[in-house]
Amino acid sequence: MASNLTLRQLRYFSAVVRAGQFSSAAVEENVSQSTISNGVIAIEEELGVRLFDRLPQGVSLTPEGQDFLRHAQHILDSVRDAVERPRYKERTLSGTVRIAASYTLLGYFLPELMARFRASYPDVDISLQDMTRRDIEESVLKKKIDIGIVILSNVERLGHFGHAVLVRSRRQLWVAPNHPLAQIRSPSLQDIAQHPYFLLTTDEGESSALQYWNRNGIAPNIAMRTGSIEALRGLVGHGFGVTILSDMVYRPWSLEGKRIEARPVFNTIPHMDAGMLWNHTTQLPEPAEAFQQFLLHSFGVQDAT
Repeated sequence: MASNLTLRQLRYFSAVVRAGQFSSAAVEENVSQSTISNGVIAIEEELGVRLFDRLPQGVSLTPEGQDFLRHAQHILDSVRDAVERPRYKERTLSGTVRIAASYTLLGYFLPELMARFRASYPDVDISLQDMTRRDIEESVLKKKIDIGIVILSNVERLGHFGHAVLVRSRRQLWVAPNHPLAQIRSPSLQDIAQHPYFLLTTDEGESSALQYWNRNGIAPNIAMRTGSIEALRGLVGHGFGVTILSDMVYRPWSLEGKRIEARPVFNTIPHMDAGMLWNHTTQLPEPAEAFQQFLLHSFGVQDAT
């Protein structure tokens, strides 16, 4: 029973996940690297599992680490909400906030945040729409919605909007444990190109992926294109091929219970930036401003443009 874990240890663990390195996490937390390392080791010893694979260029979460991250993040978010709530909830607020989100963020990013917001503002109604990134941009500019939740790295005219990056999600290789690439600690795109590759098409995933493949002068061996993350997860878990996707949508198991491992890619691959857009030419309605400030507080964002 993990009764000896502390919030400080959970915070150190979360910092290592964000930074991808113990040294960078130590700088972020303003403590020594040994303090960070000892905190993570204490969690691993308490749980009896290894949370990170130690690699030459940093660390990568193990499947057990990915599972623990969700629990740790829930605890840290709950504590943050309890501390911050009196600061941004000055009085009872009612009305409606109009939100639109694209497919990936609607399914893997937004629901828990909406639930936490509703706990703080029970009298605010949330009007939620599922839209493409381009439709979200148009609706924000035309003031048909208040806030759009999108993959900001896909937005071409970012300067036309008020915006804030909420999370920067690393892209890694997804592979079955018995796949040949799973035996390489940090496979290159050249290594990956030798095997069948599944290309996710939702949220402009195909164009985003092919950009970094093309920049490296390498073409993936595309076995299938699909808009279903769960189908892709199942195919990878059964060892039919591999893919590169964001940590945001990573799960260590397929629906059939097949294990999936994540490996850092040797080549430089851009992160996926997820965040929000709003119309900066006008003042947001109070319910929308409350939701905007809630997200900024939740992710510790200091610089919203």
